[in-house]
Amino acid sequence: MLAFIIRRTLVGVVMVVVMIFAVFSLFFASGNPAINQCGRYCTQEKIDELTGLLGYDKSIPEQFGAFVSGVFVGREFPVNDEYREALIANGFENRIVHCAAPCLGYSQSEQKTVNDLILKAAPPTLSLAVVSFVLWITFGILIGVLAAVFKGRWLDRVVVGSTLVVYALPVFVIGTFFLQYVAIRWELYPYPRFAPLREPADLLPWITGIFLPALTLALFFMAAYVRYTRAFVLESLSEDYIRTARAKGLPERTVLFKHGLRSALTPLVTLAGLDFASLLAGAIITESVFNYQGMGALAVRANTNQDLPVLIGLVIVGATAVIVMNIIVDILYAYIDPRVRVSK
Repeated sequence: MLAFIIRRTLVGVVMVVVMIFAVFSLFFASGNPAINQCGRYCTQEKIDELTGLLGYDKSIPEQFGAFVSGVFVGREFPVNDEYREALIANGFENRIVHCAAPCLGYSQSEQKTVNDLILKAAPPTLSLAVVSFVLWITFGILIGVLAAVFKGRWLDRVVVGSTLVVYALPVFVIGTFFLQYVAIRWELYPYPRFAPLREPADLLPWITGIFLPALTLALFFMAAYVRYTRAFVLESLSEDYIRTARAKGLPERTVLFKHGLRSALTPLVTLAGLDFASLLAGAIITESVFNYQGMGALAVRANTNQDLPVLIGLVIVGATAVIVMNIIVDILYAYIDPRVRVSK
C-alpha cells in the first residue's frame, strides 16, 4: 500500500509541473501582458518601459524559470505605489515588493501578491465546497440507495422524477429562488452572509451564512448522485456474489451495505473527487448570486481587469486541486478494492 501511494504521489508531482508549464506558456505566449496592465492612456514608450520593468521582454523559458524560482524561494517584484494613476501622470516610481515562497505572482492592478488575493478569497469558496459536498454525498447516496431498494414502487418514481426536475434547473435559478423568496420575501431563513470561522463561537453564524448557497450547489449535484447511486447499487445487487450472500442467510441490511454498496462506491469515489476539485476552483455562479467574495468572484474580477498573474494563479490552484483529488481517489480505490493496488 505504501509503495502504491508513493508511485501515485510521484506521478502527481510530475503532472503538476507539466501543468504549470503548460498554463504559463499558454497565457504568456498569447501576447504581451504589459499591454493589458498599462492602463487606459497608454503609449508605446510606456508599454516598452513596463515590459522591461516586469520582465516580460524575456523568453518564455526564462520567465517560467523565474516563476518556478518564486514558488520555491520567493521572488521580488518592482511595482508602482499607485499603479494606474502614477503610470499615467508621473511615470514609474518603483518600489520592491517581496513575495514569499510559494509565490504565484504579483497583481499590478490589485497591488497585492497573488498569494494574498487567493488566501483571502479561499475561505468562502472552500467553505461552500465542503458543506455542499457533505450535503450532496450524504443525501445523494442515502436517497439513491432507498430508490434502488424500492425499485419500481411509488417512492422510486417520486425520487427519479424529482431528480430530473432539479437537475434540469440551472444553478442560478435555484439560488435566486432561495435568495429572493426563502430569505427575503418569505423571511423563512436569515439573509445568507459569509461569516469567517475563527473560533467555536463562530460556528452557528458560519453555518447560517453558508447553508443556502451550499444547498444551492448541493441540490444540483445531489440530483445526479441519486441517479448514479441508484444505478450502481442496482447493478451490484444483480451480481452473483450478492445472490450467494443472500443464499447464506445474511441479513438484507448486511447484503446491501457491506457487499452491494461497497461495490457501488468505486465509481462514485471518482465522480465525487473530481466534482469536489471543480468546486474548489471556484463556484462562480453561486458566489455571484449570493455575493460571496470567493475565488469565483476573484476570477471574474481578474478577467475583467485582464489581470494575467491572478488568472494564472487561479488556474494553477484549480488544476492542482484536480490532480491532488485524483491521487486521493486512487488511494481510496486501493482501500475499497485491494485488487487495484496489486494491478497498478
